Amino acid sequence: MPDGAAAEVVSGDAATHALAFLTEMSPDLRGGAILDSAGSVLAASGDAGRWGEDAAALLGVADRAGDEPVEQVHIATEQGEVFALRHAGLAAIVVTDRFALASLLFFDMRAALRDLAAPLSTFSSPQAPKSRKRSGEAG
Repeated sequence: MPDGAAAEVVSGDAATHALAFLTEMSPDLRGGAILDSAGSVLAASGDAGRWGEDAAALLGVADRAGDEPVEQVHIATEQGEVFALRHAGLAAIVVTDRFALASLLFFDMRAALRDLAAPLSTFSSPQAPKSRKRSGEAG
C-alpha cells in the first residue's frame, strides 16, 4: 500500500479517534477503517480482518489501472459509495450512503490522515473541519 511516504508509528487509539472523527463529521458514513502502510488495520468499524482484505483488494485493483499507486478512489453505486484515500503511508477506507458529498468526505479523510501522520500524533481532530457546517445542519 505504498504512497511514497512512510508514516510514523500510529497508535490504535489515535486511529480509533480519527475514525470516530470521520464518523462524526459525516452522518452518511456507514463504516470505515484506517490502515497502515503494510495494510494492517489500525482501527475499523466491524470486522477488522475483513476491512483489511477488502481494502487491499480495492486498492490493488485501482493500482493496476496505471503506472503509479492511486491516491484516492471513489466508487458510487445505487446502494452506496466507497471512498479510499492514501496519505503519508496511511489509508482510510469508508462506505457511505448514496449521494455523500465526495469533496467534503475526501477533505475530512485527508485531514484525519494528515493529523495521524504528524510526528508524535495524538489525534486531536483537525482544526478546519470543526467550524464547517454541513448542509441541513442548524447553527
